[in-house]
Amino acid sequence: MSGSILVVGGGFSGLTAAVEAAEMGYDVYIVEKESYMGGRVTQLNKYFPKLCPPTCGLEINYKRIKTSPKITFYNLAEVESVSGGPGDFNVQVKVNPRYTTPQCTNCAAGAEAVATEIPNDFNLGLNTRKPLYMSNMMAFPNQCVLDPSAVSSGDGQRIKDAMPAGHVDLDQTAESVSLNVGAIIMATGWSPYDATKMDNLCFGKYDNIVTNMMVERMASPSGPTEGKIVRPSDKEEPKAVGFVQCAGSRDENHLKYCSYICCMATLKQACYLREQSEDVDIYIFYIDIRSPGLKYEKFYSKVKEDKKVHFIKGKVAEVKEGSSPGSVVLVAEDTIGGGKVEQEVDLAVLATGMQPTGATTQIPGIEYNSDGFVVPKDGIIPCGCAKRPIDVVSSAQSATAAALKAVQTLVRRAG
Repeated sequence: MSGSILVVGGGFSGLTAAVEAAEMGYDVYIVEKESYMGGRVTQLNKYFPKLCPPTCGLEINYKRIKTSPKITFYNLAEVESVSGGPGDFNVQVKVNPRYTTPQCTNCAAGAEAVATEIPNDFNLGLNTRKPLYMSNMMAFPNQCVLDPSAVSSGDGQRIKDAMPAGHVDLDQTAESVSLNVGAIIMATGWSPYDATKMDNLCFGKYDNIVTNMMVERMASPSGPTEGKIVRPSDKEEPKAVGFVQCAGSRDENHLKYCSYICCMATLKQACYLREQSEDVDIYIFYIDIRSPGLKYEKFYSKVKEDKKVHFIKGKVAEVKEGSSPGSVVLVAEDTIGGGKVEQEVDLAVLATGMQPTGATTQIPGIEYNSDGFVVPKDGIIPCGCAKRPIDVVSSAQSATAAALKAVQTLVRRAG
């Protein structure tokens, strides 16, 4: 029987579960698909309701991982298959090349050596990056990454020549790792629902329609607009902003469930905008506001007191071109005030739903339900957003519970 634990996913839930299990004395492996740890939380500007930056929680976990002899982690890695059972799972992992070495912590010289620009996935395509890059300013591990496209294009050699000797290794290849573990914690996280699937909301048709995660990146000081929420079309600050709630959630044609975080994310982003400008008007179109718990309800009440934030109970059915350049009109039925509302705004924000990673990428040997959430089995324990839509605070609690369940599995099997 194996006395070790595998954590699939190195986001906030995965990191929490890993350090909790390791500090109980168990060997832990983390497999993370991105080049960095921290997952979706690293893209946030601030958490609600305290509105503190993600460094608050992530830096502590990074330090706990770095100082723990019990934790081994793999980045740019993916689980290819799971077989066996509780106490004796066999897991095949593919680790993709980074094309750099650990001493490569400054990308400047290599980035300047080529003119090529690539869409920046971390900033949700709002800007571009060079082929040699660091994903974000607090990336862990603190090591540059060379995009695979540069290796075959010839840019890789130019970047290697510009960097100090030994920093770039173009000969790296994918490696296979076999792990034998007693329990598996699934912390594979979530992605924003694809806004292009909602034809009536016109994402991609009009420049000044963005998603809530795009706003989060703009609001971040390290983001593509250095902390300013602007219109993509002309980089001007909007004077009127409309939020479209339940964009894809609670919809039989898209995500049937409530995504839990969207209402609070919108209230938080309304605060960002009001801090940025005293004159901006904010229109929130909603089915109903879900602010679970005392702290979130107080946060909602505080935002409601702002006379520049207008709540309209009605689902946006249509988006059309506005009367001024770049503006759009949000069309909805006001179920409280009555009648059809057509509100023109400079920027429209779609509060897109939370879709589990399992809806688009599934691991052989792991069971998923129809929505893509992981089904718990003996020895396979989902946590965080792999289990259900959940916020950051609840994700940490879920991860701690998952670590305890994983340890219980090992103890039962050993006994």
